[in-house]
Amino acid sequence: MSKSPKEILALAGEHNVHFLRLQFTDIDGIIKNVEVPASQFEKALDGQIMFDGSSIEGFTRIEESDMLLVPDLDTFQVFPWEANQGKVARLVCDIANPDGTVFAGCPRSALKKVVAKAKAMGLEMMAGPEAEFFLFQRGGNGSPIPATHDTGGYFDLSPVDLGEEARRDITLVLEAMGLEVEAAHHEVAPGQHEIDFKYGEAVATADAVVTFRFVVKKVALMHGLHATFMPKPLAGVNGSGMHVHQSLFTANGDNAFYDADGPWQLSKIGRSYIGGLLEHARSFVALTNPLVNSYKRLVPGYEAPVNVAWSEKNRSPMIRVPARRGIGTRCEVRVPDPSCNPYLAFAAMLASGLDGIAREIDCGEPVNRNIFEMSQREKKRLKIVQLPASLDEALDHLEKDVLLREALGDHIFDHFIFNKRTEWADYIKEIHAWELERYLDRY
Repeated sequence: MSKSPKEILALAGEHNVHFLRLQFTDIDGIIKNVEVPASQFEKALDGQIMFDGSSIEGFTRIEESDMLLVPDLDTFQVFPWEANQGKVARLVCDIANPDGTVFAGCPRSALKKVVAKAKAMGLEMMAGPEAEFFLFQRGGNGSPIPATHDTGGYFDLSPVDLGEEARRDITLVLEAMGLEVEAAHHEVAPGQHEIDFKYGEAVATADAVVTFRFVVKKVALMHGLHATFMPKPLAGVNGSGMHVHQSLFTANGDNAFYDADGPWQLSKIGRSYIGGLLEHARSFVALTNPLVNSYKRLVPGYEAPVNVAWSEKNRSPMIRVPARRGIGTRCEVRVPDPSCNPYLAFAAMLASGLDGIAREIDCGEPVNRNIFEMSQREKKRLKIVQLPASLDEALDHLEKDVLLREALGDHIFDHFIFNKRTEWADYIKEIHAWELERYLDRY
């Protein structure tokens, strides 16, 4: 149910909220905020708070820096911890120009635009991410160090899983923030964890991913640990992915991917959506896997996909269709990692799938054998191509993708390409320690 400004002010008073964070992300998906005291709450709720966008990555030039924060009132949440100054609440915001028009560089608005395109086709995207992360120790000066705090493995518990208590606290905070947590467990690598929350519509789920990353880092810090969503912080072990389960629903609540009489019980819409994902995979991977470090994860041998294909029964291709049918019919895109900007990643995948539906791109037969065991000749016969091996190669594909440029808009598309080309140029000039120095604390 939508909240009104009057209801939010009443909730703020009831929960002793003294500060309100107006939250948004930059083009890289890094959370930013402008914090206002109680005296400014009414002004904030009315969308009258301005900020300087010229210092935010991917926003505006200094001569046109004024930006408006337009809060989504339905995202109001009170953080469960309390400081000496009282509690803090947050609102997720869209970014607008001073005249109130949508700012072309707002990642959340870019996703909303693609969601609106889907709704015009009578469809709504539902997404369910599975974000993994590492918990590392902190050095004597409090800075993070790439040393794990445990020796646990997949589904382990204490005493080898020393992150158990931190995971429980993260779960409690997430639930207090309105997220429905479905599962939490230790992952394959030492110090690696996963917490899954319930699927939802695309924009709300992208908001949830941003909230999730903030909460994980905050609670880890309270436990004297450092949480990182860097995709591959350690060599020789599995990296962190963010598999995204996705499906489309019709206006009357039916799963548009399901057809009891269709091949594999998938509808034409479902097969075409997967076909669109396969068609654009080598382009959108630059957005779903946006770091130099992302491509250290996408290598054989560590459960991460490297092949553009889909399957029902194994996890070596980039897309898997889980066995459940009916209302739970969905595809699981296994490529993304948790360093991505979820608004841009979801927008790119949804736009790709919708293009598949519009052009009736068939996904072909599922590849139910282990692709890692196939010869190059077999893969060529089945038209299985590989994902890009580097950020540089991924950007080459993205630059040529007219559909994704249209989906994101020129502003975001051009800024993203420029920033990532600069990142790649910096990387090739430096030694390998550059990745940890650049990513470990930031992501």
